[in-house]
Amino acid sequence: MSRVEIIRRIERSTPLTLAVIAVGFLVFGYSTSLFKITDFIIFCIFLLGFDMAYGQMGKLSFGHMLYYGGGCYGASMCAMYLSENPFLAMFCGIVVGVALGLLLGPVLVRLKGAAFALSNLAFNQVGYFLVLVPLAPWTGGEDGRSLRFTSWGWLDFSDPTFRFFFCLTALLLITWLILIFVRSPYGIFMRATKENEIRVRFLGYNSHVFKVITFTISTTISAFAGSLTTLNLQYTNTSLIDTSRSVEVIFAALMGGAGNVLGIVLGGTAFMAIRQYLADYLVRWEMFLGIALLLIAFRLKKGIWGVLVKA
Repeated sequence: MSRVEIIRRIERSTPLTLAVIAVGFLVFGYSTSLFKITDFIIFCIFLLGFDMAYGQMGKLSFGHMLYYGGGCYGASMCAMYLSENPFLAMFCGIVVGVALGLLLGPVLVRLKGAAFALSNLAFNQVGYFLVLVPLAPWTGGEDGRSLRFTSWGWLDFSDPTFRFFFCLTALLLITWLILIFVRSPYGIFMRATKENEIRVRFLGYNSHVFKVITFTISTTISAFAGSLTTLNLQYTNTSLIDTSRSVEVIFAALMGGAGNVLGIVLGGTAFMAIRQYLADYLVRWEMFLGIALLLIAFRLKKGIWGVLVKA
């Protein structure tokens, strides 16, 4: 069996996909640092949320940090003013993601192309301003706030090993759910809407409702990643909702291969590895990312995973 056939078999099989992701992060984590690789895992969850909008609906968002940051601040506000229960904090972060999706989704999904991308960016900037200035007495503004979470025996979020395995389990669960989604009739419908929405409407389907649902799923997963970041770092500040960081998730999705779960995880891991480790050797490490983006744009349009599958 050739290498390409093995890769395609892994791609088609959900258990093999989950096994590859789990083994990859276990090896990577124990060979480097569990704390750093936990960041990688959380970023991959965020990237999966972003890809629900970009890869499945074809909607490129320049402001997805709003939903990630909403999850961060939802969890942190819960920990500071309501309860230090980490699971309640995660729940509050998820609720913020759902609320943002249901509030903004009906308006945003009607937009196309640059209008959708820039409208998300505008809302992201509004959210950034709110936590930086008007809500600074509660959010801590630019300085942020340190947080503390309670623990129950082995359910201890202050333990890096527990956080690593908890986030890895969350990544595998979300990956499994997304694979079910994209391979279901609903996922096929969303891809059909992405290709030709006029034909879908001609067949009698209300594509707007389904796009709002998918967008809300995207914002919810992104907010969940944000709440996990709050639990992992045990602090929050405005850098977690900064609009300038939206380019990171777009670049990682393009690098790995949008619309493919394994490609997204590969792209997220590759991007975080470049950002974490290349900076130790190159002062202007961003230049490498610029060169990589040019290669992706002109030579590797389907990302690293697309090259591996077709090699």
